[in-house]
Amino acid sequence: MRDLSGLASVAPMRARKTSQQTSQQRLLQGERALQVRADGGLRLVVVADTHSHPHPGSAAHIAAAQPDAILHAGDIGDLGVLDDLAKLAPVVAIRGNIDTHAPEVPDVLSVDLLSGDQRLIRILLMHIAVYGPKLRADAIRLAQSNEADLVVCGHSHVPFWGRDRGLVVFNPGSIGPRRFGLPIVFGVMELTPKDGLKLRHVDCETGQTWMPPALPR
Repeated sequence: MRDLSGLASVAPMRARKTSQQTSQQRLLQGERALQVRADGGLRLVVVADTHSHPHPGSAAHIAAAQPDAILHAGDIGDLGVLDDLAKLAPVVAIRGNIDTHAPEVPDVLSVDLLSGDQRLIRILLMHIAVYGPKLRADAIRLAQSNEADLVVCGHSHVPFWGRDRGLVVFNPGSIGPRRFGLPIVFGVMELTPKDGLKLRHVDCETGQTWMPPALPR
């Protein structure tokens, strides 16, 4: 059994309602904090769009990544998915547009990566944040009001990372049922004192680093 003593501590969520309206209700927003390890590093696996049926190979490949915590960017489906992920590492999750409203799964989370009392990075975790490669206006406003450095989202099932309006944007893709011809992948965020933050995708079918296909010449 893996020694859990070195895992990042997860601070209790403090939920609050934002002033931003959705079509049905105010967004339920929360805050979490993850402490880096004693060596100053932190490894997060990021998943999304499990839709109750994560790929059969996903658990083994996530475990192989040895994450300090797992972020789920929504469209969980059956909440038992979170229980299964929690067997691998502590889970921080938000709800997607298909998910039921549950107090323990807010709409939006600010996730602070901390070294002691020092905030290194603030992640805004929300389900729907981009239109193509660009952030939606509501996501930009929310990220700016939360002083976020990085937006992590799901919904499209399209693995992607880039920059927009001074913010890093990371979509891990989906580890749920395949949509169209899209890959079944998850994301890895690696924070180290030497290299800062690095992002990559892992193929659930092979366990290898996933890269987008090369454009035809």
